[in-house]
Amino acid sequence: MASNESWEAIFNRYNILQHNFDENPFEITNTQIKNATAHFGNTNQKEVRILCKQDSREDRPQIFIEHGLFLLPRRNGIYYIIRGEGYIDIPPITSEPIIYNSNLDFALDTSLVGNSEMQHLDFAYASSLIRTFMNDHSLVLTIRGRKYTPQFNFNVGNFLLETQSVQTEVDAGYEGRNQVVLIEAKNSTSRNTIIRQLFYPFKQWKEYTTKNVKCLFFEKQGNLYNIWEFVFDDVNNYNSIRLSRSARYIIENTNM
Repeated sequence: MASNESWEAIFNRYNILQHNFDENPFEITNTQIKNATAHFGNTNQKEVRILCKQDSREDRPQIFIEHGLFLLPRRNGIYYIIRGEGYIDIPPITSEPIIYNSNLDFALDTSLVGNSEMQHLDFAYASSLIRTFMNDHSLVLTIRGRKYTPQFNFNVGNFLLETQSVQTEVDAGYEGRNQVVLIEAKNSTSRNTIIRQLFYPFKQWKEYTTKNVKCLFFEKQGNLYNIWEFVFDDVNNYNSIRLSRSARYIIENTNM
């Protein structure tokens, strides 16, 4: 992994392993990362965005894995390096697939072009599968793309952290009469994911609505549409996440 050498250089430059992670996280800036990796010739070894993209446990550089560390953004350009559990397992769904009859009475030709997570999610929504899973036929698409978080505080382990103006992106967000549903979508099998991808948007939209905010993880695997619902038992605790329920579907269209 190209980032292994880069993060070794960063840790050495700022004596990060000398920091007491049991007392508080270590904060590092984009500028510090750039300065410590400026001598590398490969863009992948010095591009901050690439070096800080650690969406699964396995994406972390070796030095993070060895010392039980993970990254969270404090604000754009500033990161926390934290000791603790930053990820949640995405367990395989072993229940029998549910045959779901699409609400559409015509074929969607354009949904067959390409293989992106967005198009699979859009097809599931157009077929009314998302509404059915959530048992809420009032849901309509209202959120998509990148936004910036307001200021909020939260706990990770024993640490109270603050974040503000961090860029978030949900693949789709749906609002109904009584709830808002946020979805993180993948088009490949995930064994785990960083909790941040669910928690930061969850906290963000809790600031803007009094409706219930729900978090879904969505994957298409072959002809299966897999959906997991995760909940936070404590809205201010990053590690209070747990799996609530899951199901997998095969979408058929018998209305044509």
